[in-house]
Amino acid sequence: MSMAFLVIALGMPSPAPIRAETLTVYKCRAANGQLIYQGTPCARDQQQQTMELDDRGPAASPLPTPPSSPPAHVAATPAPPPAAPRTPPSTMYRCARATDRSTYLSSNGNPQPYYAPIAMTGMLPTPLGHVAPRASPNAAMVASNYVLVQDQCEPLTPQDTCATLRDQYDENERKLSRAFKADQPALLQREKELSAELSHC
Repeated sequence: MSMAFLVIALGMPSPAPIRAETLTVYKCRAANGQLIYQGTPCARDQQQQTMELDDRGPAASPLPTPPSSPPAHVAATPAPPPAAPRTPPSTMYRCARATDRSTYLSSNGNPQPYYAPIAMTGMLPTPLGHVAPRASPNAAMVASNYVLVQDQCEPLTPQDTCATLRDQYDENERKLSRAFKADQPALLQREKELSAELSHC
């Protein structure tokens, strides 16, 4: 059978008005041995065979579909601004008294000189205190047993400063919880100052 006949046979109208996903083709063999391909069942005196042909459209492309670009009128969300660097807390100092070398904390690394008994400084016979610059003992000082001295201070690291501020805040809160009403304003003011410094830690 020629291909032209096969094309004509397959092109015959189907009785089903709705196109299915598969198409049934009937292969009919007449009594004289002629083969006929048609879309309807064979006659009763013909041998019949059927085959199913895929009648669906072309398969979808396996390549991924590129993402659609956003509409031109939609503005891109701006990136959030970088966080401002946190400033360290104000520097605190650990100072040693010139008289007995005991330590205390101070926000000022240059405390004022003061007069102290020479016996407390250990300057006689061995100088342990720090004599204030340009304030060497004179006859009047020695006669009165006093000498001008100045405490020595060293700055704390930011980590030590924050730890000290937390300790001071806790101590202030303890005092505030037990303070009389008349004493509370000063403690509340100190609490506010410490909270402002701790915000930098």
